[in-house]
Amino acid sequence: MAALKREIGYFFTALGFFTRLPVPAWVGHSGEGLQQAARHLPSVGLLVGALAALAGMAAALLWPQPLAVLAAMATSLYVTGAFHEDGLSDMADGFGGGWTREQVLAIMKDSRVGSYGVIALVLALLGKFLALLELPAVALPAALVAGHAVSRSCAASLLKTLDYARDEGASKARPVATCLSWSELLWVALVGLLGAALLLPFLSPAAIGLGLLLALLATLWLARQMARRLGGYTGDCLGATQQVSELAFYLGLLCSL
Repeated sequence: MAALKREIGYFFTALGFFTRLPVPAWVGHSGEGLQQAARHLPSVGLLVGALAALAGMAAALLWPQPLAVLAAMATSLYVTGAFHEDGLSDMADGFGGGWTREQVLAIMKDSRVGSYGVIALVLALLGKFLALLELPAVALPAALVAGHAVSRSCAASLLKTLDYARDEGASKARPVATCLSWSELLWVALVGLLGAALLLPFLSPAAIGLGLLLALLATLWLARQMARRLGGYTGDCLGATQQVSELAFYLGLLCSL
């Protein structure tokens, strides 16, 4: 029972770090808790996706499908505080404007958003909006849950395959910069696959498989860029991976439709 309560506490710790949702007061805050919470990032994605899906379904009762999709996306942005979108813009600015490793890291740490970051955000948000709009309406809620879970599994996998790139302890992502064990990586993958399995009543296994494949390829490509340019990942890189792999997942679903 104590172990179960401790694991639930780690989930709530992840929920409090990666979203703006309230968590029980008994959870507390500690560096160890944040390190243990990293494996629950895909589980947080299931919840964020479910809230976005509920908002989309409620909006669809009153407005046309484009507005329902917009409501779902706005809900996920509000719930997470645009946490991962901020990482995407920072990584785009750093990789687009920096030449050396030190320059890239310095630009990524700058709170100001440059042209590369704005362009990346516009393309990612517009791409997700258009992709979700093309999916069958009946599959949209499951696609949102699956996309948020799968993409966070992709981001969390970097904790196993790459080292943390920053040396300083002041980084916001430093507490979660821990290497996952193989059992934790398996859990991360299973939660992502569970989210994808929710699409089985609505889309073919081939479509779901293509979505997973494109999300994986996007993650591998980003990981290669991080290893080459930084020698590892940062918190911004995790956010960028979530955003890009989510878009890639939706695009993969559409390939066979």
